[in-house]
Amino acid sequence: MRFALDAEQRLFGDTLHELLTGAGTPALTRRWAAGDHDRTLWSALGEAGVFTLTVPERHGGTGPLPVELVVAAHELGRHAAPGPVVETLAAGALIDGSGDAGPAAEWLPRIAGGQAVVSLASPGQVRRALDADAADLVLLADGESLSSAAPAGPAVRSLDPARRLFPVRAAERLTAGPAVSRAAATAYDLAALACAAQLLGLGRALLDATVEYARTRRQFGRPIGEFQAVKHHLANALTGLEFARPLAYGAALSFGSPDFPRDVSAAKAAASDAAYAAARIALQTHGAIGYTDEYDPSLWIRKIRALRSAWGTPAEHRARVLDALRHG
Repeated sequence: MRFALDAEQRLFGDTLHELLTGAGTPALTRRWAAGDHDRTLWSALGEAGVFTLTVPERHGGTGPLPVELVVAAHELGRHAAPGPVVETLAAGALIDGSGDAGPAAEWLPRIAGGQAVVSLASPGQVRRALDADAADLVLLADGESLSSAAPAGPAVRSLDPARRLFPVRAAERLTAGPAVSRAAATAYDLAALACAAQLLGLGRALLDATVEYARTRRQFGRPIGEFQAVKHHLANALTGLEFARPLAYGAALSFGSPDFPRDVSAAKAAASDAAYAAARIALQTHGAIGYTDEYDPSLWIRKIRALRSAWGTPAEHRARVLDALRHG
């Protein structure tokens, strides 16, 4: 099957690319890592419609639009944009699916308009939330209960300095019922899908930067990009990213079907591996300079390493695909 974006979806991606290019995201990411949580870019993303994608029309959104979600997350990854964007998008689906009697009326319009930064605690025995200290709301879904949460300790050091993960504890119950557990499952899958798209954007941006570096860096009187060993590594990285890309869009198209969790896991596992391979090849090609703080590709390399395990490791998602195939 051939996946092709329509004209409006391509325009949406191009608009976000121009917005993020003009915003100077590398500098913003470094400031975010240093604790400067300026929301200028966040507001601009809200005006561009990014946060409407998981919020229904009755609350000021346009969602759910999973294909556009992949488009947006790809561009955010491509520019290594900081902040809990994926978590805010997933929170929109979690709040909406938990029922209008809960916090929907208060928070969904603010999310859609880009006025609220929301984080979402990841599942597991140790609950951690990205940028919990900078968020207006942190959500914690536990079974059939949805609560607000508060930091329960200092940030855990991440491979990506701009991703500060805080252990959190439940603070105030917002709503409860069977709908919460179903909404939490959907929110998890949307977060994993958006994370996969981020990884693809990161991998492609890093590959483009590496190709450009290989064209200009010379050894033995020749650009290193002319050596077969370098060419083969770069070609392998491109192949991996290109094979993972349709899995992300295929998963988006299966949203709402029983196959959605399986397809998301296939996309997340493939995108994680492809982006991680691109990061390794980039580091090998650039040498030590590729990991220095002052060099922009280091932002992509570190974020790839962190996102590889965010919202499920490749092994966890492969296990979920295998389980779905066994019981499908």
